Amino acid sequence: MTPDLRLRPVRADDLPEFYRHQLDPEAIRMAAFTADDPADRRAFAEHWRRVLTDPEIVSRTVTVDGQVAGHVLAFPVGKQTEVSYWIDRELWGRGYATRALAALLRELPQRPVHARAAKDNLGSLAVLRKCGFVVCGEDRGYAPGRGREVEEYVLELPD
Repeated sequence: MTPDLRLRPVRADDLPEFYRHQLDPEAIRMAAFTADDPADRRAFAEHWRRVLTDPEIVSRTVTVDGQVAGHVLAFPVGKQTEVSYWIDRELWGRGYATRALAALLRELPQRPVHARAAKDNLGSLAVLRKCGFVVCGEDRGYAPGRGREVEEYVLELPD
């Protein structure tokens, strides 16, 4: 990790920043596969309650210069491990998502690891490729962040 970026366990006082991040219309559109209603505080609280109490989920707050910049997660989907991340849009394009994901991956002993990204989310696809992920499939599903079906890539970080 670099002097300005750190990962740490998620704390309750990080959640208001995560909530603020997920309300950004451009970030919602880009991520595509978001909460059905990002403004629903009750659903947000329930989601994070599940994340923080599930021992199989690795959740980390990303800080930049001591300020909450986003989060990275590793979670089970069936017998696979998937990762996801969300970085405050004001910090996009500075390499923070790549560095945060790389740091999380160093914590994970298991391989392969999987991820998904909308086919047109070039920023997220670049992050995943820089971290060693390769496209291993395609899928299509309803994306609440866009209100329609969206094509996505399924990616894998091999052994």
